[in-house]
Amino acid sequence: MPPAPHTFSFPRAHRLSGNNQFAAVYQAKMRKNAGPIAVLTKPNDLPHNRLGLSVSRKVGNAIIRNRIKRLLRDAYRLTQHDQPKSYDIIIAPRPTRKGTDPKSQILTLVEYQTHLLTALTESHQNWQRRLK
Repeated sequence: MPPAPHTFSFPRAHRLSGNNQFAAVYQAKMRKNAGPIAVLTKPNDLPHNRLGLSVSRKVGNAIIRNRIKRLLRDAYRLTQHDQPKSYDIIIAPRPTRKGTDPKSQILTLVEYQTHLLTALTESHQNWQRRLK
């Protein structure tokens, strides 16, 4: 029987929820910047990653923030099988400079995927060094 194909779902168990879980990731102080996003990570004891999104009002109005969240969630979901496992992850888009159009901050899905994988790989390598 062939192996089951990868699913690209994002069940509730794979999400960070509650202030305590977010605070634990922020307190771990492992932050990697890749392009316009910051990725914070902390190892967990689960066989899968958990994702939280933190999008500040400084990023733009509600329409822009929701579009960015949707793109980041899809970028995470589509690359979840290529990511290092057993991490709690917070993705936080960084605000644009003053005077620039917030719409110009929105990247394509492929660009978000590339930045996310880069940041997660670097973060994983740093955790491996830190835990030795």
